[in-house]
Amino acid sequence: MSGHWVRLELTVRTFHSARFTPYVDRCRAAGFSFTTLARLGDAEDERRSLYELNKECSAGIPEQGVFHSYDAYTRLRFAVPSYDPAGIIVARDQDGTWVGMAATSLHLSDGFAFNEMTGVRGRGISLAMKTLGIAFADEHGAPVIRTIHHPANTSAIAMNRTLGYMDANWHQETP
Repeated sequence: MSGHWVRLELTVRTFHSARFTPYVDRCRAAGFSFTTLARLGDAEDERRSLYELNKECSAGIPEQGVFHSYDAYTRLRFAVPSYDPAGIIVARDQDGTWVGMAATSLHLSDGFAFNEMTGVRGRGISLAMKTLGIAFADEHGAPVIRTIHHPANTSAIAMNRTLGYMDANWHQETP
């Protein structure tokens, strides 16, 4: 990723989760359920479903390019020390169809968690999934959570700023 990407960071202990709980509650009342890849079993079928959803949701990211093959995705997302299937939030609609994902990885030895990807199939559930991802980071003691966006992805940047993410100046490579 080039240097022009927008780097954001949230101090987890100052996140006001109660302010965003209504988003989670409204989504549940509308028939959406939230679970994790860990609760689903983290087996090959679930990983392939995650890959397909991630691939579909990534198509709208500016300058994304060609999405990884499944084998490359497996190496980059699952076969890394920062992977925890409990950090992959999956949103499902009433019939069980996967409609959203929020992937958070842990880099606790470096002092942060990282929001890898939040993607939805146009359902208005991003804030709820991000809130659950921040809770995952908090449960694991991550002091901050980071994310990065292409500057043209203004809706994702605005959503993160609504949650309290601030512009950050970290430069080390993140996943």
